[in-house]
Amino acid sequence: MAKIGVEQSLTNVTRALRDKGYDVVELKQESDARNVDCCVVTGLDSNVMGMQETITKAPVIEARGMSADEVCREVENRLQ
Repeated sequence: MAKIGVEQSLTNVTRALRDKGYDVVELKQESDARNVDCCVVTGLDSNVMGMQETITKAPVIEARGMSADEVCREVENRLQ
């Protein structure tokens, strides 16, 4: 099953993804995102200066305003 990186504060998303059989790792620091198939972030730490450095080629899902089920569906869609 795919390895999904999830920000620490999204415990409900972590639980829902694990229930679906995904291997979930917490994204505690940027380097944690290097070896995952998909990342789920809160979107609260948006880049104010507009600068971006890509640390992963995996799809990144911003979970702001989404339920855990919606995030799971989005993960499934992105991994197909």
